[in-house]
Amino acid sequence: MFRKPFGFAAHTRIITIAFAALVSTSAFAQAPSTGLGQAWPNATDVSVSPHYHVYVFVRDGIRYVQINDLNGTVRAAVAIADNVVLVLPVGVDAADVTTGRSVASGNAGVPDTVYSDGTARITATVTSTGTVHVNVATTPVTILNICTNPANCSNAVGGGNGG
Repeated sequence: MFRKPFGFAAHTRIITIAFAALVSTSAFAQAPSTGLGQAWPNATDVSVSPHYHVYVFVRDGIRYVQINDLNGTVRAAVAIADNVVLVLPVGVDAADVTTGRSVASGNAGVPDTVYSDGTARITATVTSTGTVHVNVATTPVTILNICTNPANCSNAVGGGNGG
């Protein structure tokens, strides 16, 4: 006796399909959490250089970035979280990874940017000995200048005229 109007049933079905598509799409958009250290991991190559493969893994809010050469040899890997970089003991050039603005030692070629995401930039430089020097530089976090004395605040958060 009581029938649902066709519009309500169709509307409910459309919402269910859209929700299912949204959930499945977001699952595909996430970086994998396994495969670090493998020559050809099941992950998307996000390298910005045609000379390297770069893979990003995410687990518990930490990004693990692995740099491979074109033959699949793992050169190095780092972990990045909150602008802190940890060099991982992974890859044939793990001992030649630096953080900050370090320059490759010895006769090195031109640094090749292999990864950049707005918070970290990774370069790889082939040295005269054939090793690859990897450098990771993170963007410093801007620290807000919080005003604690309203009488002397002109450029601080919460200061100035009515701030």
